[in-house]
Amino acid sequence: MNEVVVTGIGVLTSVGTGVDNYWNSLKEGRSGITSVTRFDASDIASKVASEITDFNPEDYMDPKEARRNDRYAQLALAAAQHALKDSGLTRDDIVPDRTGVIVGSGIGGMETIEKQMTTLIERGPRRVSPFMIPSLIANIAGGIIAIDLGATGPNFSPVSACASGSHAIGEAFEMLRRGVSDVIFAGGSEAAVTRIGFAGFSSMKAMSTKFNDDPARASRPFDKNRDGFVMGEGAGVLVLETKEKAQKRGARIYAEIIGYSATCDAFHVTTPDGESKALTRCMNHAIEQAQVPAESVDYVNAHGTSTPYNDRSETTALKNVFSTHANYWTYGKFN
Repeated sequence: MNEVVVTGIGVLTSVGTGVDNYWNSLKEGRSGITSVTRFDASDIASKVASEITDFNPEDYMDPKEARRNDRYAQLALAAAQHALKDSGLTRDDIVPDRTGVIVGSGIGGMETIEKQMTTLIERGPRRVSPFMIPSLIANIAGGIIAIDLGATGPNFSPVSACASGSHAIGEAFEMLRRGVSDVIFAGGSEAAVTRIGFAGFSSMKAMSTKFNDDPARASRPFDKNRDGFVMGEGAGVLVLETKEKAQKRGARIYAEIIGYSATCDAFHVTTPDGESKALTRCMNHAIEQAQVPAESVDYVNAHGTSTPYNDRSETTALKNVFSTHANYWTYGKFN
């Protein structure tokens, strides 16, 4: 089995575009959550969002192509281009049939769906765009990235809600281990800051509504004053390579991926299993594949939806897997 490493990072977020800007913002504790500006949210309960305000798709693609693609796909393509540059690879280095793209999205082109549905109702079916379907499907982001790079290797898009990007990276890792490809661009993209997106999640009572006048404080998972998540948009793409290839070309290596697992609790559509059996098993499987002791793990990135059921379920799973170490987890390190 091949060893797999991360050699490039591309990211677009509300707190920064590009890995350096993003990382600096994280270190400074900067919040990218503000009042919604992408649409009129006056009649919607949640009025805060994590929006990208400095993005111009024409910086990354032809203006005509930009108009034909949904925002989520535009963001994904931009993230892939940033990852390519960060990796030290060029398009001339791409070996088409040994390069794959696996980029997930939980919903795909929600903005396209909303706009074209409005057109259908107000102007009739003949005015619906012929680009509607290829703009909204959840795998078109991977498709336009592949066209841009000339990558003819594996190309598909996991659609598993909030886990889509993680599953994309995990499946890319497995394919590289098996020798299917030498390089895979893997990650996720989402752009659901839309009226229909907010209306749906607000109806579920899943989004924060108590901090509309203080947006920066709205996202607070595991906090006693939490009242739901904050909708955001953004994209993140990694360049994953076999370690052999990366070392051969003298690439900077950020990290090595050594374990991955995926499970389903088969419990309820929106409420996680209170005993966290599947989530516990998932983390244990990843640790077993990695062949490292649980106590050697010093950082875990929680889902953290700021909802009582999810926060409780994740806390239970972390305690199940990491035992007493979880009680001392502070700022990403065990005391």
